[in-house]
Amino acid sequence: MEEAKRARKAETPKRPSRHLRSSAPYFYPDPQGYSYVSNDNPYSESQFKTLKYCPEFPGRFGSIQDLRAFCQRFFTWYNQEHYHSGIALMTPENVHYGMAQNIYEDRVEVLKSAFNLNPKRFKGNVPKPPVLPKAAWINKPAADSVLYD
Repeated sequence: MEEAKRARKAETPKRPSRHLRSSAPYFYPDPQGYSYVSNDNPYSESQFKTLKYCPEFPGRFGSIQDLRAFCQRFFTWYNQEHYHSGIALMTPENVHYGMAQNIYEDRVEVLKSAFNLNPKRFKGNVPKPPVLPKAAWINKPAADSVLYD
């Protein structure tokens, strides 16, 4: 009976199962005894979260071909159609190919036109689109690094 109780109890990521030959590669020890998931690359972490919570994401794939077909559609959508808040609601493709500034200027004009048609809607303040970042970093270097010279 006691053995059955132990078998049903799940272990937390803080205490990986002892019966595993190696611990999971994505958990790293913390000085306070906690484990955490690496956040070295917030872009890939964000992309993975978007992938995982995509409504079309299946619980399981029937085959490697199904996985590849899904990912091909997903990454095309993610890079060409999905607007990212970290890059001023632009798509990665727009930013990568240098179209972001023109799109930003077009948005400014559209918002000015909307304001001129109905200023009360905007409480008398001309709306502005999100500001384009000067750079997007994975691991931003220190201000005194060579990259800023």
